[in-house]
Amino acid sequence: MSLLTLTGVTPLTPRMVRMTFTGDGLADVGSWPDQQLKLLFPKPGGSALVSEAEDVGTWYQAYLAIPESERPWMRSFTVRRLADGVLTVDFVLHGDSGPASKWAATARPGDVIGRFGPSPDYARPLGTADLLIFAGDETALPAIASLLELLPSGQRRLAFVEVADPVEEQDVPGVRWVHRSAGDDLVSVVSQVEVPESVWVWLGGEASAVRSLRRHFVGLGVSKKDIEFAGYWRRALTQDDAPTPDDLAEAQERIASLTE
Repeated sequence: MSLLTLTGVTPLTPRMVRMTFTGDGLADVGSWPDQQLKLLFPKPGGSALVSEAEDVGTWYQAYLAIPESERPWMRSFTVRRLADGVLTVDFVLHGDSGPASKWAATARPGDVIGRFGPSPDYARPLGTADLLIFAGDETALPAIASLLELLPSGQRRLAFVEVADPVEEQDVPGVRWVHRSAGDDLVSVVSQVEVPESVWVWLGGEASAVRSLRRHFVGLGVSKKDIEFAGYWRRALTQDDAPTPDDLAEAQERIASLTE
């Protein structure tokens, strides 16, 4: 576990901001698709540092051992870019209802947070198929954008991103934008896609939408091993809340997908 120092803040849209960080160990982290990490935000008067241990089990035990009133808030993020020891992370701004968004809304260069990861233990390769489909909401946009950048120019791909309205669109070539302001939603739009026999699917975003789309593609005959999925957030719940039965079922499905 290490500390990150904020070095730059760049607004991307009214509801998304890009931040760059430096910190010990970043230059030694390799690169792979869809890099995930944990960011830790200190509570008032508290610290973001948990332990120097790099082993996930030891580190997480140390994290849980901190009294809840002092324990930093922990949230999961996707790396937008990591190069030359500089980490780039895009934050969705959705008011002060969550610690990460609240922190990001007022953060300034020099502010310090904690990190664990990204770890190559969780690296998953991009799928290979005639068509690759990517679908998610704004929380999945950093991952989708970084994945699209890795694809060879001749690879057929479809990418769908649900955002609040047109001003939330970013310059990401090839994305079809789905606007909630127009009454559209990701599940309805993506469910209309004609799927060839050879297809690989990546899904991320709100958990129930991800589950619905995964069931849809499985129902079309897409093998479960050819669907990469992650519920980044839960409607009306946070990562601090206990997992629901659906969350537990999703976790079991993800574990099963690693062994299939």
